[in-house]
Amino acid sequence: MLDFVGLLLEKVFFYLNLKLFSTSAPSAEADKNANYYEVSSLKRGDLLEVPRTLFIHFGIYLGENKVAHMMPDILPVITDDKELIQKVVTNKRLLMGVLTKVASIRVDTVEDFAYGASILVNEMDELFNNKPLPNEDVAQRAEKLIGPTPYSLLWNNCEHFVTYCRYGSTVSFQTDKFCETIKMIIRDHRSVIATALFGLVSMFCLGMGPSTALPTIFVPFFLWMAG
Repeated sequence: MLDFVGLLLEKVFFYLNLKLFSTSAPSAEADKNANYYEVSSLKRGDLLEVPRTLFIHFGIYLGENKVAHMMPDILPVITDDKELIQKVVTNKRLLMGVLTKVASIRVDTVEDFAYGASILVNEMDELFNNKPLPNEDVAQRAEKLIGPTPYSLLWNNCEHFVTYCRYGSTVSFQTDKFCETIKMIIRDHRSVIATALFGLVSMFCLGMGPSTALPTIFVPFFLWMAG
């Protein structure tokens, strides 16, 4: 059952990554010119970002081939085995961590952080209005936060962590894009028709009852009023 839920969520998040976060992901031209990292060229306090399966992931370089980054992970809830927890977080571990809102600011090698992808360095400097803090201050901020932390997909994720460390403000462009997309869906009256049809189909397949009739009535109604 857990494997099924993990697989289902992975497909949903993958779809969202393609459709909703496309403007935040590196373009083909950007990927062509991506900074394929040389650890020796990285500076302590640099902001690193890598495209992963479900999202764009961010971290702060601490020097000596180490990166601090926020990762949701279910494993610390299940076991105290530090050696097992320190292994690279898989997508299933990550997704279940998102659901349980369990995360930590952890330190991994540059290679484990990149997970086989190319690394962009300080690309967000061009998007952010605030000037970056001195690199040493950035690294020290990240180091002070290492350890368990509350997690929220929308309000406290890896992007919020790095923007706080480097710019002094917690911002997530991926979250902003997601919220804008949700607003577009709500404002589109076709979503009202789609939810109403889905409700009718569920009543036909599952039978008439409070669990099917009430959502069929109220969800389209609220979408209509919100739009």
